[in-house]
Amino acid sequence: MPEEEVGHVSDYFARVGVAGIELTGALQVGDTIHIKGHTTDMQLPVASMQLDRAEVQRATPGQAVGIKVPDRVRPGDRVYKVLP
Repeated sequence: MPEEEVGHVSDYFARVGVAGIELTGALQVGDTIHIKGHTTDMQLPVASMQLDRAEVQRATPGQAVGIKVPDRVRPGDRVYKVLP
């Protein structure tokens, strides 16, 4: 499936299983993302997203969001939006 890069992982909060993602593209709840790095390769739907600890439905380039992930990710991992 085609993909479009929308950001990179800037931080990982292990205690709560959340990836901090710096966006270079728009992202919204319901999109499917693919996180890929040296040891990371996972695809998941965006079930919820937080911006400054507040739930948001949509985020734009330049914003930093938190997204719950099922497994560890690492700073520098690339984030792609899977296109339909």
